[in-house]
Amino acid sequence: MHSVSVYSTIPFILMLLSIAVLPLVAEKFWENNKNKLIVSVILSIPVIFYLILNQLSEHIIHTMFFDYVPFLILLGSLFIITGGIHISGNLVAKPLTNTIFLGIGAILASFMGTTGAAMLLIRPLINTNKERKNKSHIILFFIAIVANCGGLLTPLGDPPLFMMYLRGASFFWFFKLFPEWLLANFILLTIFYFVDKHYYKQESEISISNDIKHEKNISITGKINFLFLAGVVLSIAFINPAYFPIMHENHWYTYLREIFLVLFSLLSLKYTKKTVRNLNHFSWHPIEEVAYLFLGIFFTMIPCLIYLNTHAANLGIQTPTLFYFITGLLSSFLDNTPTAVTFYELAKGLPQSGNLVAGINETLMKAISTGAVFFGSMTYIGNGPNFLVKTIAEHYHIKMPNFFEYMYKFSLLILLPLFILISFIL
Repeated sequence: MHSVSVYSTIPFILMLLSIAVLPLVAEKFWENNKNKLIVSVILSIPVIFYLILNQLSEHIIHTMFFDYVPFLILLGSLFIITGGIHISGNLVAKPLTNTIFLGIGAILASFMGTTGAAMLLIRPLINTNKERKNKSHIILFFIAIVANCGGLLTPLGDPPLFMMYLRGASFFWFFKLFPEWLLANFILLTIFYFVDKHYYKQESEISISNDIKHEKNISITGKINFLFLAGVVLSIAFINPAYFPIMHENHWYTYLREIFLVLFSLLSLKYTKKTVRNLNHFSWHPIEEVAYLFLGIFFTMIPCLIYLNTHAANLGIQTPTLFYFITGLLSSFLDNTPTAVTFYELAKGLPQSGNLVAGINETLMKAISTGAVFFGSMTYIGNGPNFLVKTIAEHYHIKMPNFFEYMYKFSLLILLPLFILISFIL
């Protein structure tokens, strides 16, 4: 494989800085999604030219057609379908209620994917807490639990696990990660309960009485979308090269899964009443923002991944602890799927012993899988649904911390110590 200059990673660094800094220094400019697209295109162009000049154009094609497009179709289909399910009612937003909400999300995340669970539950959670003043912390823990740590038990939970499944790990092997899943989510839910209890005590009597006054039983409209949602889940689980060998690259069959996802999305748009989407305040703005930003992220990170792939063997990574933390660190800022695949390939090059899973030591497979999934919650861009949840919350006028605040006020303070603890215990 061709190597690349370390300087070719500069556009990716600038892309991250744009996401972090522009909302602070040029808020009005950054609010317009078209300006996000302009920034993404401007930073992607020099990367594309650099790759073409260095005879690495196949990476551009692969990133666009086999990473970015499937990523966007998956997120888009789940966004559209769950946007057609309205869970009405208004539960009393007590700490226990919110904790149960997040606990249900942690379970669903492994069986319908972190994106599916997040998109299904974020709106009813926001609606339940609409009378409360202090609620940004609820969204932060929702990102950590439902959009990330909950998705560890099956290959459906998170794309890095799906990649390990395609490489030979059995579907049910991932249940061996139950101790990691249980410990992370139990501790996060416990911390959340006490944090939410603290903020609940600060609520005014007026907001609490309004919350109780507006209590309504839960009811669901747009139920037909559960059928389309099941179709998406089954498509992700079974429409892949393991079951359909014809799905090789450079053939339209490669997109068989995506064709079904688009079909279910179109059926959702056709058979969901407009009133249901209106009740959800459905708007294309959040998915547009994700599409434009991740266009820049996917393209500018190509040199980073090539550099990592060509130099990984020289990093001296051999122990499960190092695999866990290095995979996790890079998954926080790069897309966790190619990062997990890169370290899986690195693990395959090591001397193998003990119980093997997909050709690598089982302990290393656990470390790579857990690091990729858990550390995706460390930044807004660590995992696809993170930014989507943030954008939807802001659409409902919930003030969310910026890129840096998310890290120093939440992930570095709460998540990182937990992930370090897990590495010592398990």
